[in-house]
Amino acid sequence: MDDAVDHTMDEAGEQTAPVWAVFGDLMAGLLGAFVLVLVGVLVVQVDLVASLQQEVQKRQQEEQRRMALEKALAIPLASGRVTVNDGRIGISGSVLFAAGSDELRPEGRQLLRSLVQPLQVYLRERDEMLMVSGFTDNTTLLRGNHQRFADNLELSAQRALTVARALIEEGMPSSQVFAAAFGAEQPVASNADEKGRAQNRRVEMAPVPKASSTKAVPHG
Repeated sequence: MDDAVDHTMDEAGEQTAPVWAVFGDLMAGLLGAFVLVLVGVLVVQVDLVASLQQEVQKRQQEEQRRMALEKALAIPLASGRVTVNDGRIGISGSVLFAAGSDELRPEGRQLLRSLVQPLQVYLRERDEMLMVSGFTDNTTLLRGNHQRFADNLELSAQRALTVARALIEEGMPSSQVFAAAFGAEQPVASNADEKGRAQNRRVEMAPVPKASSTKAVPHG
């Protein structure tokens, strides 16, 4: 009888042992998978934190740059003839030029003269250059005896060159300024009415790194 009981227990033990072994392997596998998932989550979180920190630093630098530019141009900004938006200095085309012309108005030259000194200081402190960009509305230029420009792109280019040269004449080092033309591209308002078209006829000046790959129109 005892032998029969012992034999039965041995059989039960033999049947139970593999079950526990399989269960142990399964738990070990699950634990390993959990550890891998946890490590993956931690890596993602670390990358996310690093990305957020970089974004915060970038925003802070942009804000400091904007504030420094606004401080440098405090007097021209107070006159209402100059705006600063996302690091770009905007001047209405009507302040600088008559319609369809690339000749500076006297008040336009006076305004540019007032910008040279503070911009020089700003650019020198940051080792940057000034990109002067010309923009127009989308109105087609009518060709005639007195029309010098083939299209809006050429008009915007000549206006940008005129502003760049005026800045140089007023004391801006030629190595610190260059011109670019965009024509009717990149409007800031709708061209459906005169108010919007007037906003799109503008010249912008933006400090950029000297290593900028922006294609420019030579000012020489």
